[in-house]
Amino acid sequence: MLIRFSQALAARARLAFLAGALALAGCAQPWQQFHAGDDAQAVIARFGPPREVYDLPNGGKRLMWPTQPMGETTTAADIDANGKVVDLRQVLQVNEFYRAEIGKWTRTDVLVNFGRPVETSYFPLMKRNVWTYRYEEDNVWYFLYSFYFDDDGILRLTQKTPDPLHDPDRRSLF
Repeated sequence: MLIRFSQALAARARLAFLAGALALAGCAQPWQQFHAGDDAQAVIARFGPPREVYDLPNGGKRLMWPTQPMGETTTAADIDANGKVVDLRQVLQVNEFYRAEIGKWTRTDVLVNFGRPVETSYFPLMKRNVWTYRYEEDNVWYFLYSFYFDDDGILRLTQKTPDPLHDPDRRSLF
């Protein structure tokens, strides 16, 4: 009797595991359906016309589909001069932001890498232009990532702060 019970329990556990694995398989992000070498037109057919297009140094293009101002993602497709996908990814994430080089990157570098910011500001006492992007970290935490530029357009500082849009104590302020 005990053996049958444990066998039934093991069978249920296997079924639960398989159901969970299938559910996770359905969680693949849209940009993960494409690979290097795929035709750019297939990407455009899936996502629609890009909202932003930037020239890349190698003669290719970066196509972008942002969800800002209220969303936290921007899908970017790097396309080579032959119209083939080189790379396709979600760029509003911390490992992408950390690539920005203080003292070297310009506003153009930030624009091409992350698209148009959700918000721009100028702090006169600091003499800094600030571009801010909304993003979600680890699929749990909502943040704003800000890039501070000097008057010559050179990146001088970055900052990560909690997004007040998702703070339950501050929602009544917006």
